[in-house]
Amino acid sequence: MSNTVAIIGRPNVGKSTLFNRLIGQRKAIIDDTSGVTRDRLYGLADWNGKSFNVIDTGGFVTHSEDVFESEIRKQVLIAIEEATVILFVVDTTVGITDLEEDISAMLRRHSKKVLLVVNKVDNPARMYAGTEFYGLGFEKVFFISAMSGSGTGELLDEIALHMQSAGEEYSDHLPRIAIVGQPNVGKSSLVNVLLGEERNIVTDIAGTTRDSIHSHYKLFKKEFILIDTAGIRKKAKVQEDLEFYSVIRAINAIDEADVCILMVDAQSPIENQDLTILSTIARKKKGVVLVVNKWDLLQKETNTMKKAEEAIRKRIAPFVDLPVVFTSVKEKQRVHKVLEEALKVYENKQRKVSQEELNEKILARVEQFPHPSVRGNLFRIFRIEQVPAQVPSFVFYVNFPNDVRRTYRQFLENELRKYFEFSGVPINLMFRKK
Repeated sequence: MSNTVAIIGRPNVGKSTLFNRLIGQRKAIIDDTSGVTRDRLYGLADWNGKSFNVIDTGGFVTHSEDVFESEIRKQVLIAIEEATVILFVVDTTVGITDLEEDISAMLRRHSKKVLLVVNKVDNPARMYAGTEFYGLGFEKVFFISAMSGSGTGELLDEIALHMQSAGEEYSDHLPRIAIVGQPNVGKSSLVNVLLGEERNIVTDIAGTTRDSIHSHYKLFKKEFILIDTAGIRKKAKVQEDLEFYSVIRAINAIDEADVCILMVDAQSPIENQDLTILSTIARKKKGVVLVVNKWDLLQKETNTMKKAEEAIRKRIAPFVDLPVVFTSVKEKQRVHKVLEEALKVYENKQRKVSQEELNEKILARVEQFPHPSVRGNLFRIFRIEQVPAQVPSFVFYVNFPNDVRRTYRQFLENELRKYFEFSGVPINLMFRKK
């Protein structure tokens, strides 16, 4: 089961406002003109100890020949297929329209959990008017104002009940490595090379996320679970938008993984979609290896690996401390190096550093490059310790924890990466008063 919430509804009912409210940031464009949300937006929400993906979809319109509205319909259907919970948003100031009736009929054909969200309820009169939506026949109805936040706490409580906690899905100790990336970058070919030759020692495990295949890899003294999201399976009743569908599946695979192999095409520069996936991996606190595939197609040109890597690291900044591997899956060049780097990143993610080592190395650097004074007072770091967490996390005990400059935080993170091997892994820094 994936932790994914899809927000659907006809145009101009406040879906994007609700999306921004749930993820806690103004990411979606909000406008009174219908149809503003055409490209899908993805965000990450946290509530009651649960973390889940939120998909903002465009306004659903039936019986229209407009090319954009047709595309939105396809993508809304895909979001419904992939979601764990569907938020069906309606507008209390307008009431039930033919579109609400059409959407209700469509949702009844799916076995997904649907929460009916009556929006723009900001006074008793609108609450009373909104009761007509019970006539749509959905069990769970929530009256909210996405603009003010009224009622969204109760909605989030219900959503969290249907979401898994981190680590709930798996109890095994094996590393989980997911291969993600845009379509046609070579994900399927990489999986075939890794698994295709020695099938007698590879066993398929039923995937818990729709259409992903979990394989137990045990070869050359390496053992892990490989999560393959490469194959796009045709779905009945859904005419798929491949890019949209691939991103949803990548997000679900990232949720399950310890380390992600992000594949890109050497023939194209790093695209915005690649940066979006990389940012998602970092936000979800997963390890990452960047694989530049189809390198053999460029070797006859003037491009060199060093120059290409410099350009890539400049493009992906600030996510620069991660392994970059140039491969040709077709020619089987450096394919097993990808696995070696992924397993090394997994080890880095588990790395524990003693307090003695931290204070010896990092505090010495702090003395050489101290933090600027705070309101005329000397800023001091008394000690550092690593605390148990999903990723390497360090507490700095200081005298002014709320005044640490962003540039100095970056300096401390760079020093930790310099002295201790954390390549490919996000690091958390926390500052507490001694």
